[in-house]
Amino acid sequence: METENVKDSRVHQGANVGKIRRYEGMKQITLANELGVSQQFVSQLEQQKVIGKDYMEKIASILKVAPEVIENMEETPISVVIENNNFENGSNNSGIGYVNENEVNDNRIIHPVEKIIELTKENASLYERMMANEKEKVALLEKLLNEKK
Repeated sequence: METENVKDSRVHQGANVGKIRRYEGMKQITLANELGVSQQFVSQLEQQKVIGKDYMEKIASILKVAPEVIENMEETPISVVIENNNFENGSNNSGIGYVNENEVNDNRIIHPVEKIIELTKENASLYERMMANEKEKVALLEKLLNEKK
């Protein structure tokens, strides 16, 4: 994605890194240690609208998502509302999404970013299986070719 396109869109790559990091349960200091930088640097990174390719690849690898997820995930009004709500016990919300320990609630709230991360991981797994199948095909074709010689 080119820088001009990012500036004109609702994509904020730094904010996307912060969201994905939080949904993975990772603190800034942990990400900083993995990157070999300070926590303050990670904080500044998360405030940048565009992140350089060199850090983008490293961050995506650490967060176990495709760089395209960070580069292209747009800010939508609904994600802001969901992200800014606190569904924990004792919050000022009207109990939406609150699960009492004694109750079973099958209508659990799934955050869109969590779903994107889950699908990205599933996609990576499928890609790895596809590559393994392709390697098997190549090996079989090489064997057949060698037998014909």
